[in-house]
Amino acid sequence: MADPPRILRVNGDRRPVRSAPGRPLLEVLREELDLTGTKYGCGEGECGACTVLVAGLPVRSCQVRLGEVGDRDVTTVEGLARDGALSPVQRAFLEVGAFQCGFCTPGMLVAATALLRAHPSPSRAEAADALEGNLCRCGGYGRILAAVARAAELAREEGREP
Repeated sequence: MADPPRILRVNGDRRPVRSAPGRPLLEVLREELDLTGTKYGCGEGECGACTVLVAGLPVRSCQVRLGEVGDRDVTTVEGLARDGALSPVQRAFLEVGAFQCGFCTPGMLVAATALLRAHPSPSRAEAADALEGNLCRCGGYGRILAAVARAAELAREEGREP
């Protein structure tokens, strides 16, 4: 008899998953739940392409096992938009053109969201420190940091969470 599915709280929904507790969260998200916005980069937790939020904190989903998540909320890049509207961070990245190939973009968006939720008005140096573990293959860091500053402005102007 098969084990009953676990329930994973992801992007505000309760989703049944059948994966073993030792399976990387990244694989569960991409292969079992079809949430492919979270990217596989290095598989070693060094590049940040697979960054998601677990209980509001940025983590490398390639390094977190399903069993470690427990009943904590998981937010992927797909969960940043609300009611069909892009988040201030997503809109700022578009407005500023803060991506080239786009491979790092999901992890950058998630990490920037976590930063702005914890610190709504970071300095450029604070933003750089917070995003340090997210690598951009194209070297677009200047625009990425400009987008973080713009996202903070948009969130303040609109009185909403980044």
